[in-house]
Amino acid sequence: MTTPPSTTPRKARHVKRTHWALVAAVLPLAASTGTAVADAPATAAPAVGCTYTPAVPADNFKGIPVFDAKKAAQPYRATLRTSQGQITFEALTDKAPCTTFSFRFLAEHDYFDRSHCHRLTTQRIYVLQCGDPTGTGSGGPGYSFPDENLTGATYPAGTVAMANAGPNTNGSQFFFVWKDTKLSPAYTPFGRVTAGLDVLQKIAAGGEDDQNNPGDGFPTLPVNIRNVKISTR
Repeated sequence: MTTPPSTTPRKARHVKRTHWALVAAVLPLAASTGTAVADAPATAAPAVGCTYTPAVPADNFKGIPVFDAKKAAQPYRATLRTSQGQITFEALTDKAPCTTFSFRFLAEHDYFDRSHCHRLTTQRIYVLQCGDPTGTGSGGPGYSFPDENLTGATYPAGTVAMANAGPNTNGSQFFFVWKDTKLSPAYTPFGRVTAGLDVLQKIAAGGEDDQNNPGDGFPTLPVNIRNVKISTR
């Protein structure tokens, strides 16, 4: 997938990187390799199985998860304690087990701690993008995995979904939808916000700096992720 160049403040390391992106009908959102949201095809390639494949970059590397179907099936909630308030989402473990297992693995290994959400869009698509420890939009965990849960996927407010660099290139970058958004069904939905939508809307109301495009830049209100707590039910 073609994505716009990263214009975030910090430079990526000298390794081959891709921007993870969201593809929007009009306004590209990017997640780089790094991770970006960018214009995507109307449909994405089907998932090829829950495997985690070594990939570069490997920022804040915590290892590569080994899928455990029993653990993956356990429902959980994730609470992100941020500098702007807490955001909690319910993981869709029944619909996106590979994705939710990866997120849980990274959270339990403190991967997201002391990182920040590096991208906010306020025109045409309405998302806050997080999950890159480099803060550049080009960071990744050292592995990739297939798409899931794309058939009929929609992105209403409160959706949590993966940013990517094309079909089956998921890593660590993800986004929160803070207002109903139309996107191609190319980004794995894996969570639903149950508390903290008001926090996301407050962040959005604070605006962004337009450094990527009008309505697309770094959040004016800094969103620093202090830690992510996983709670089982």
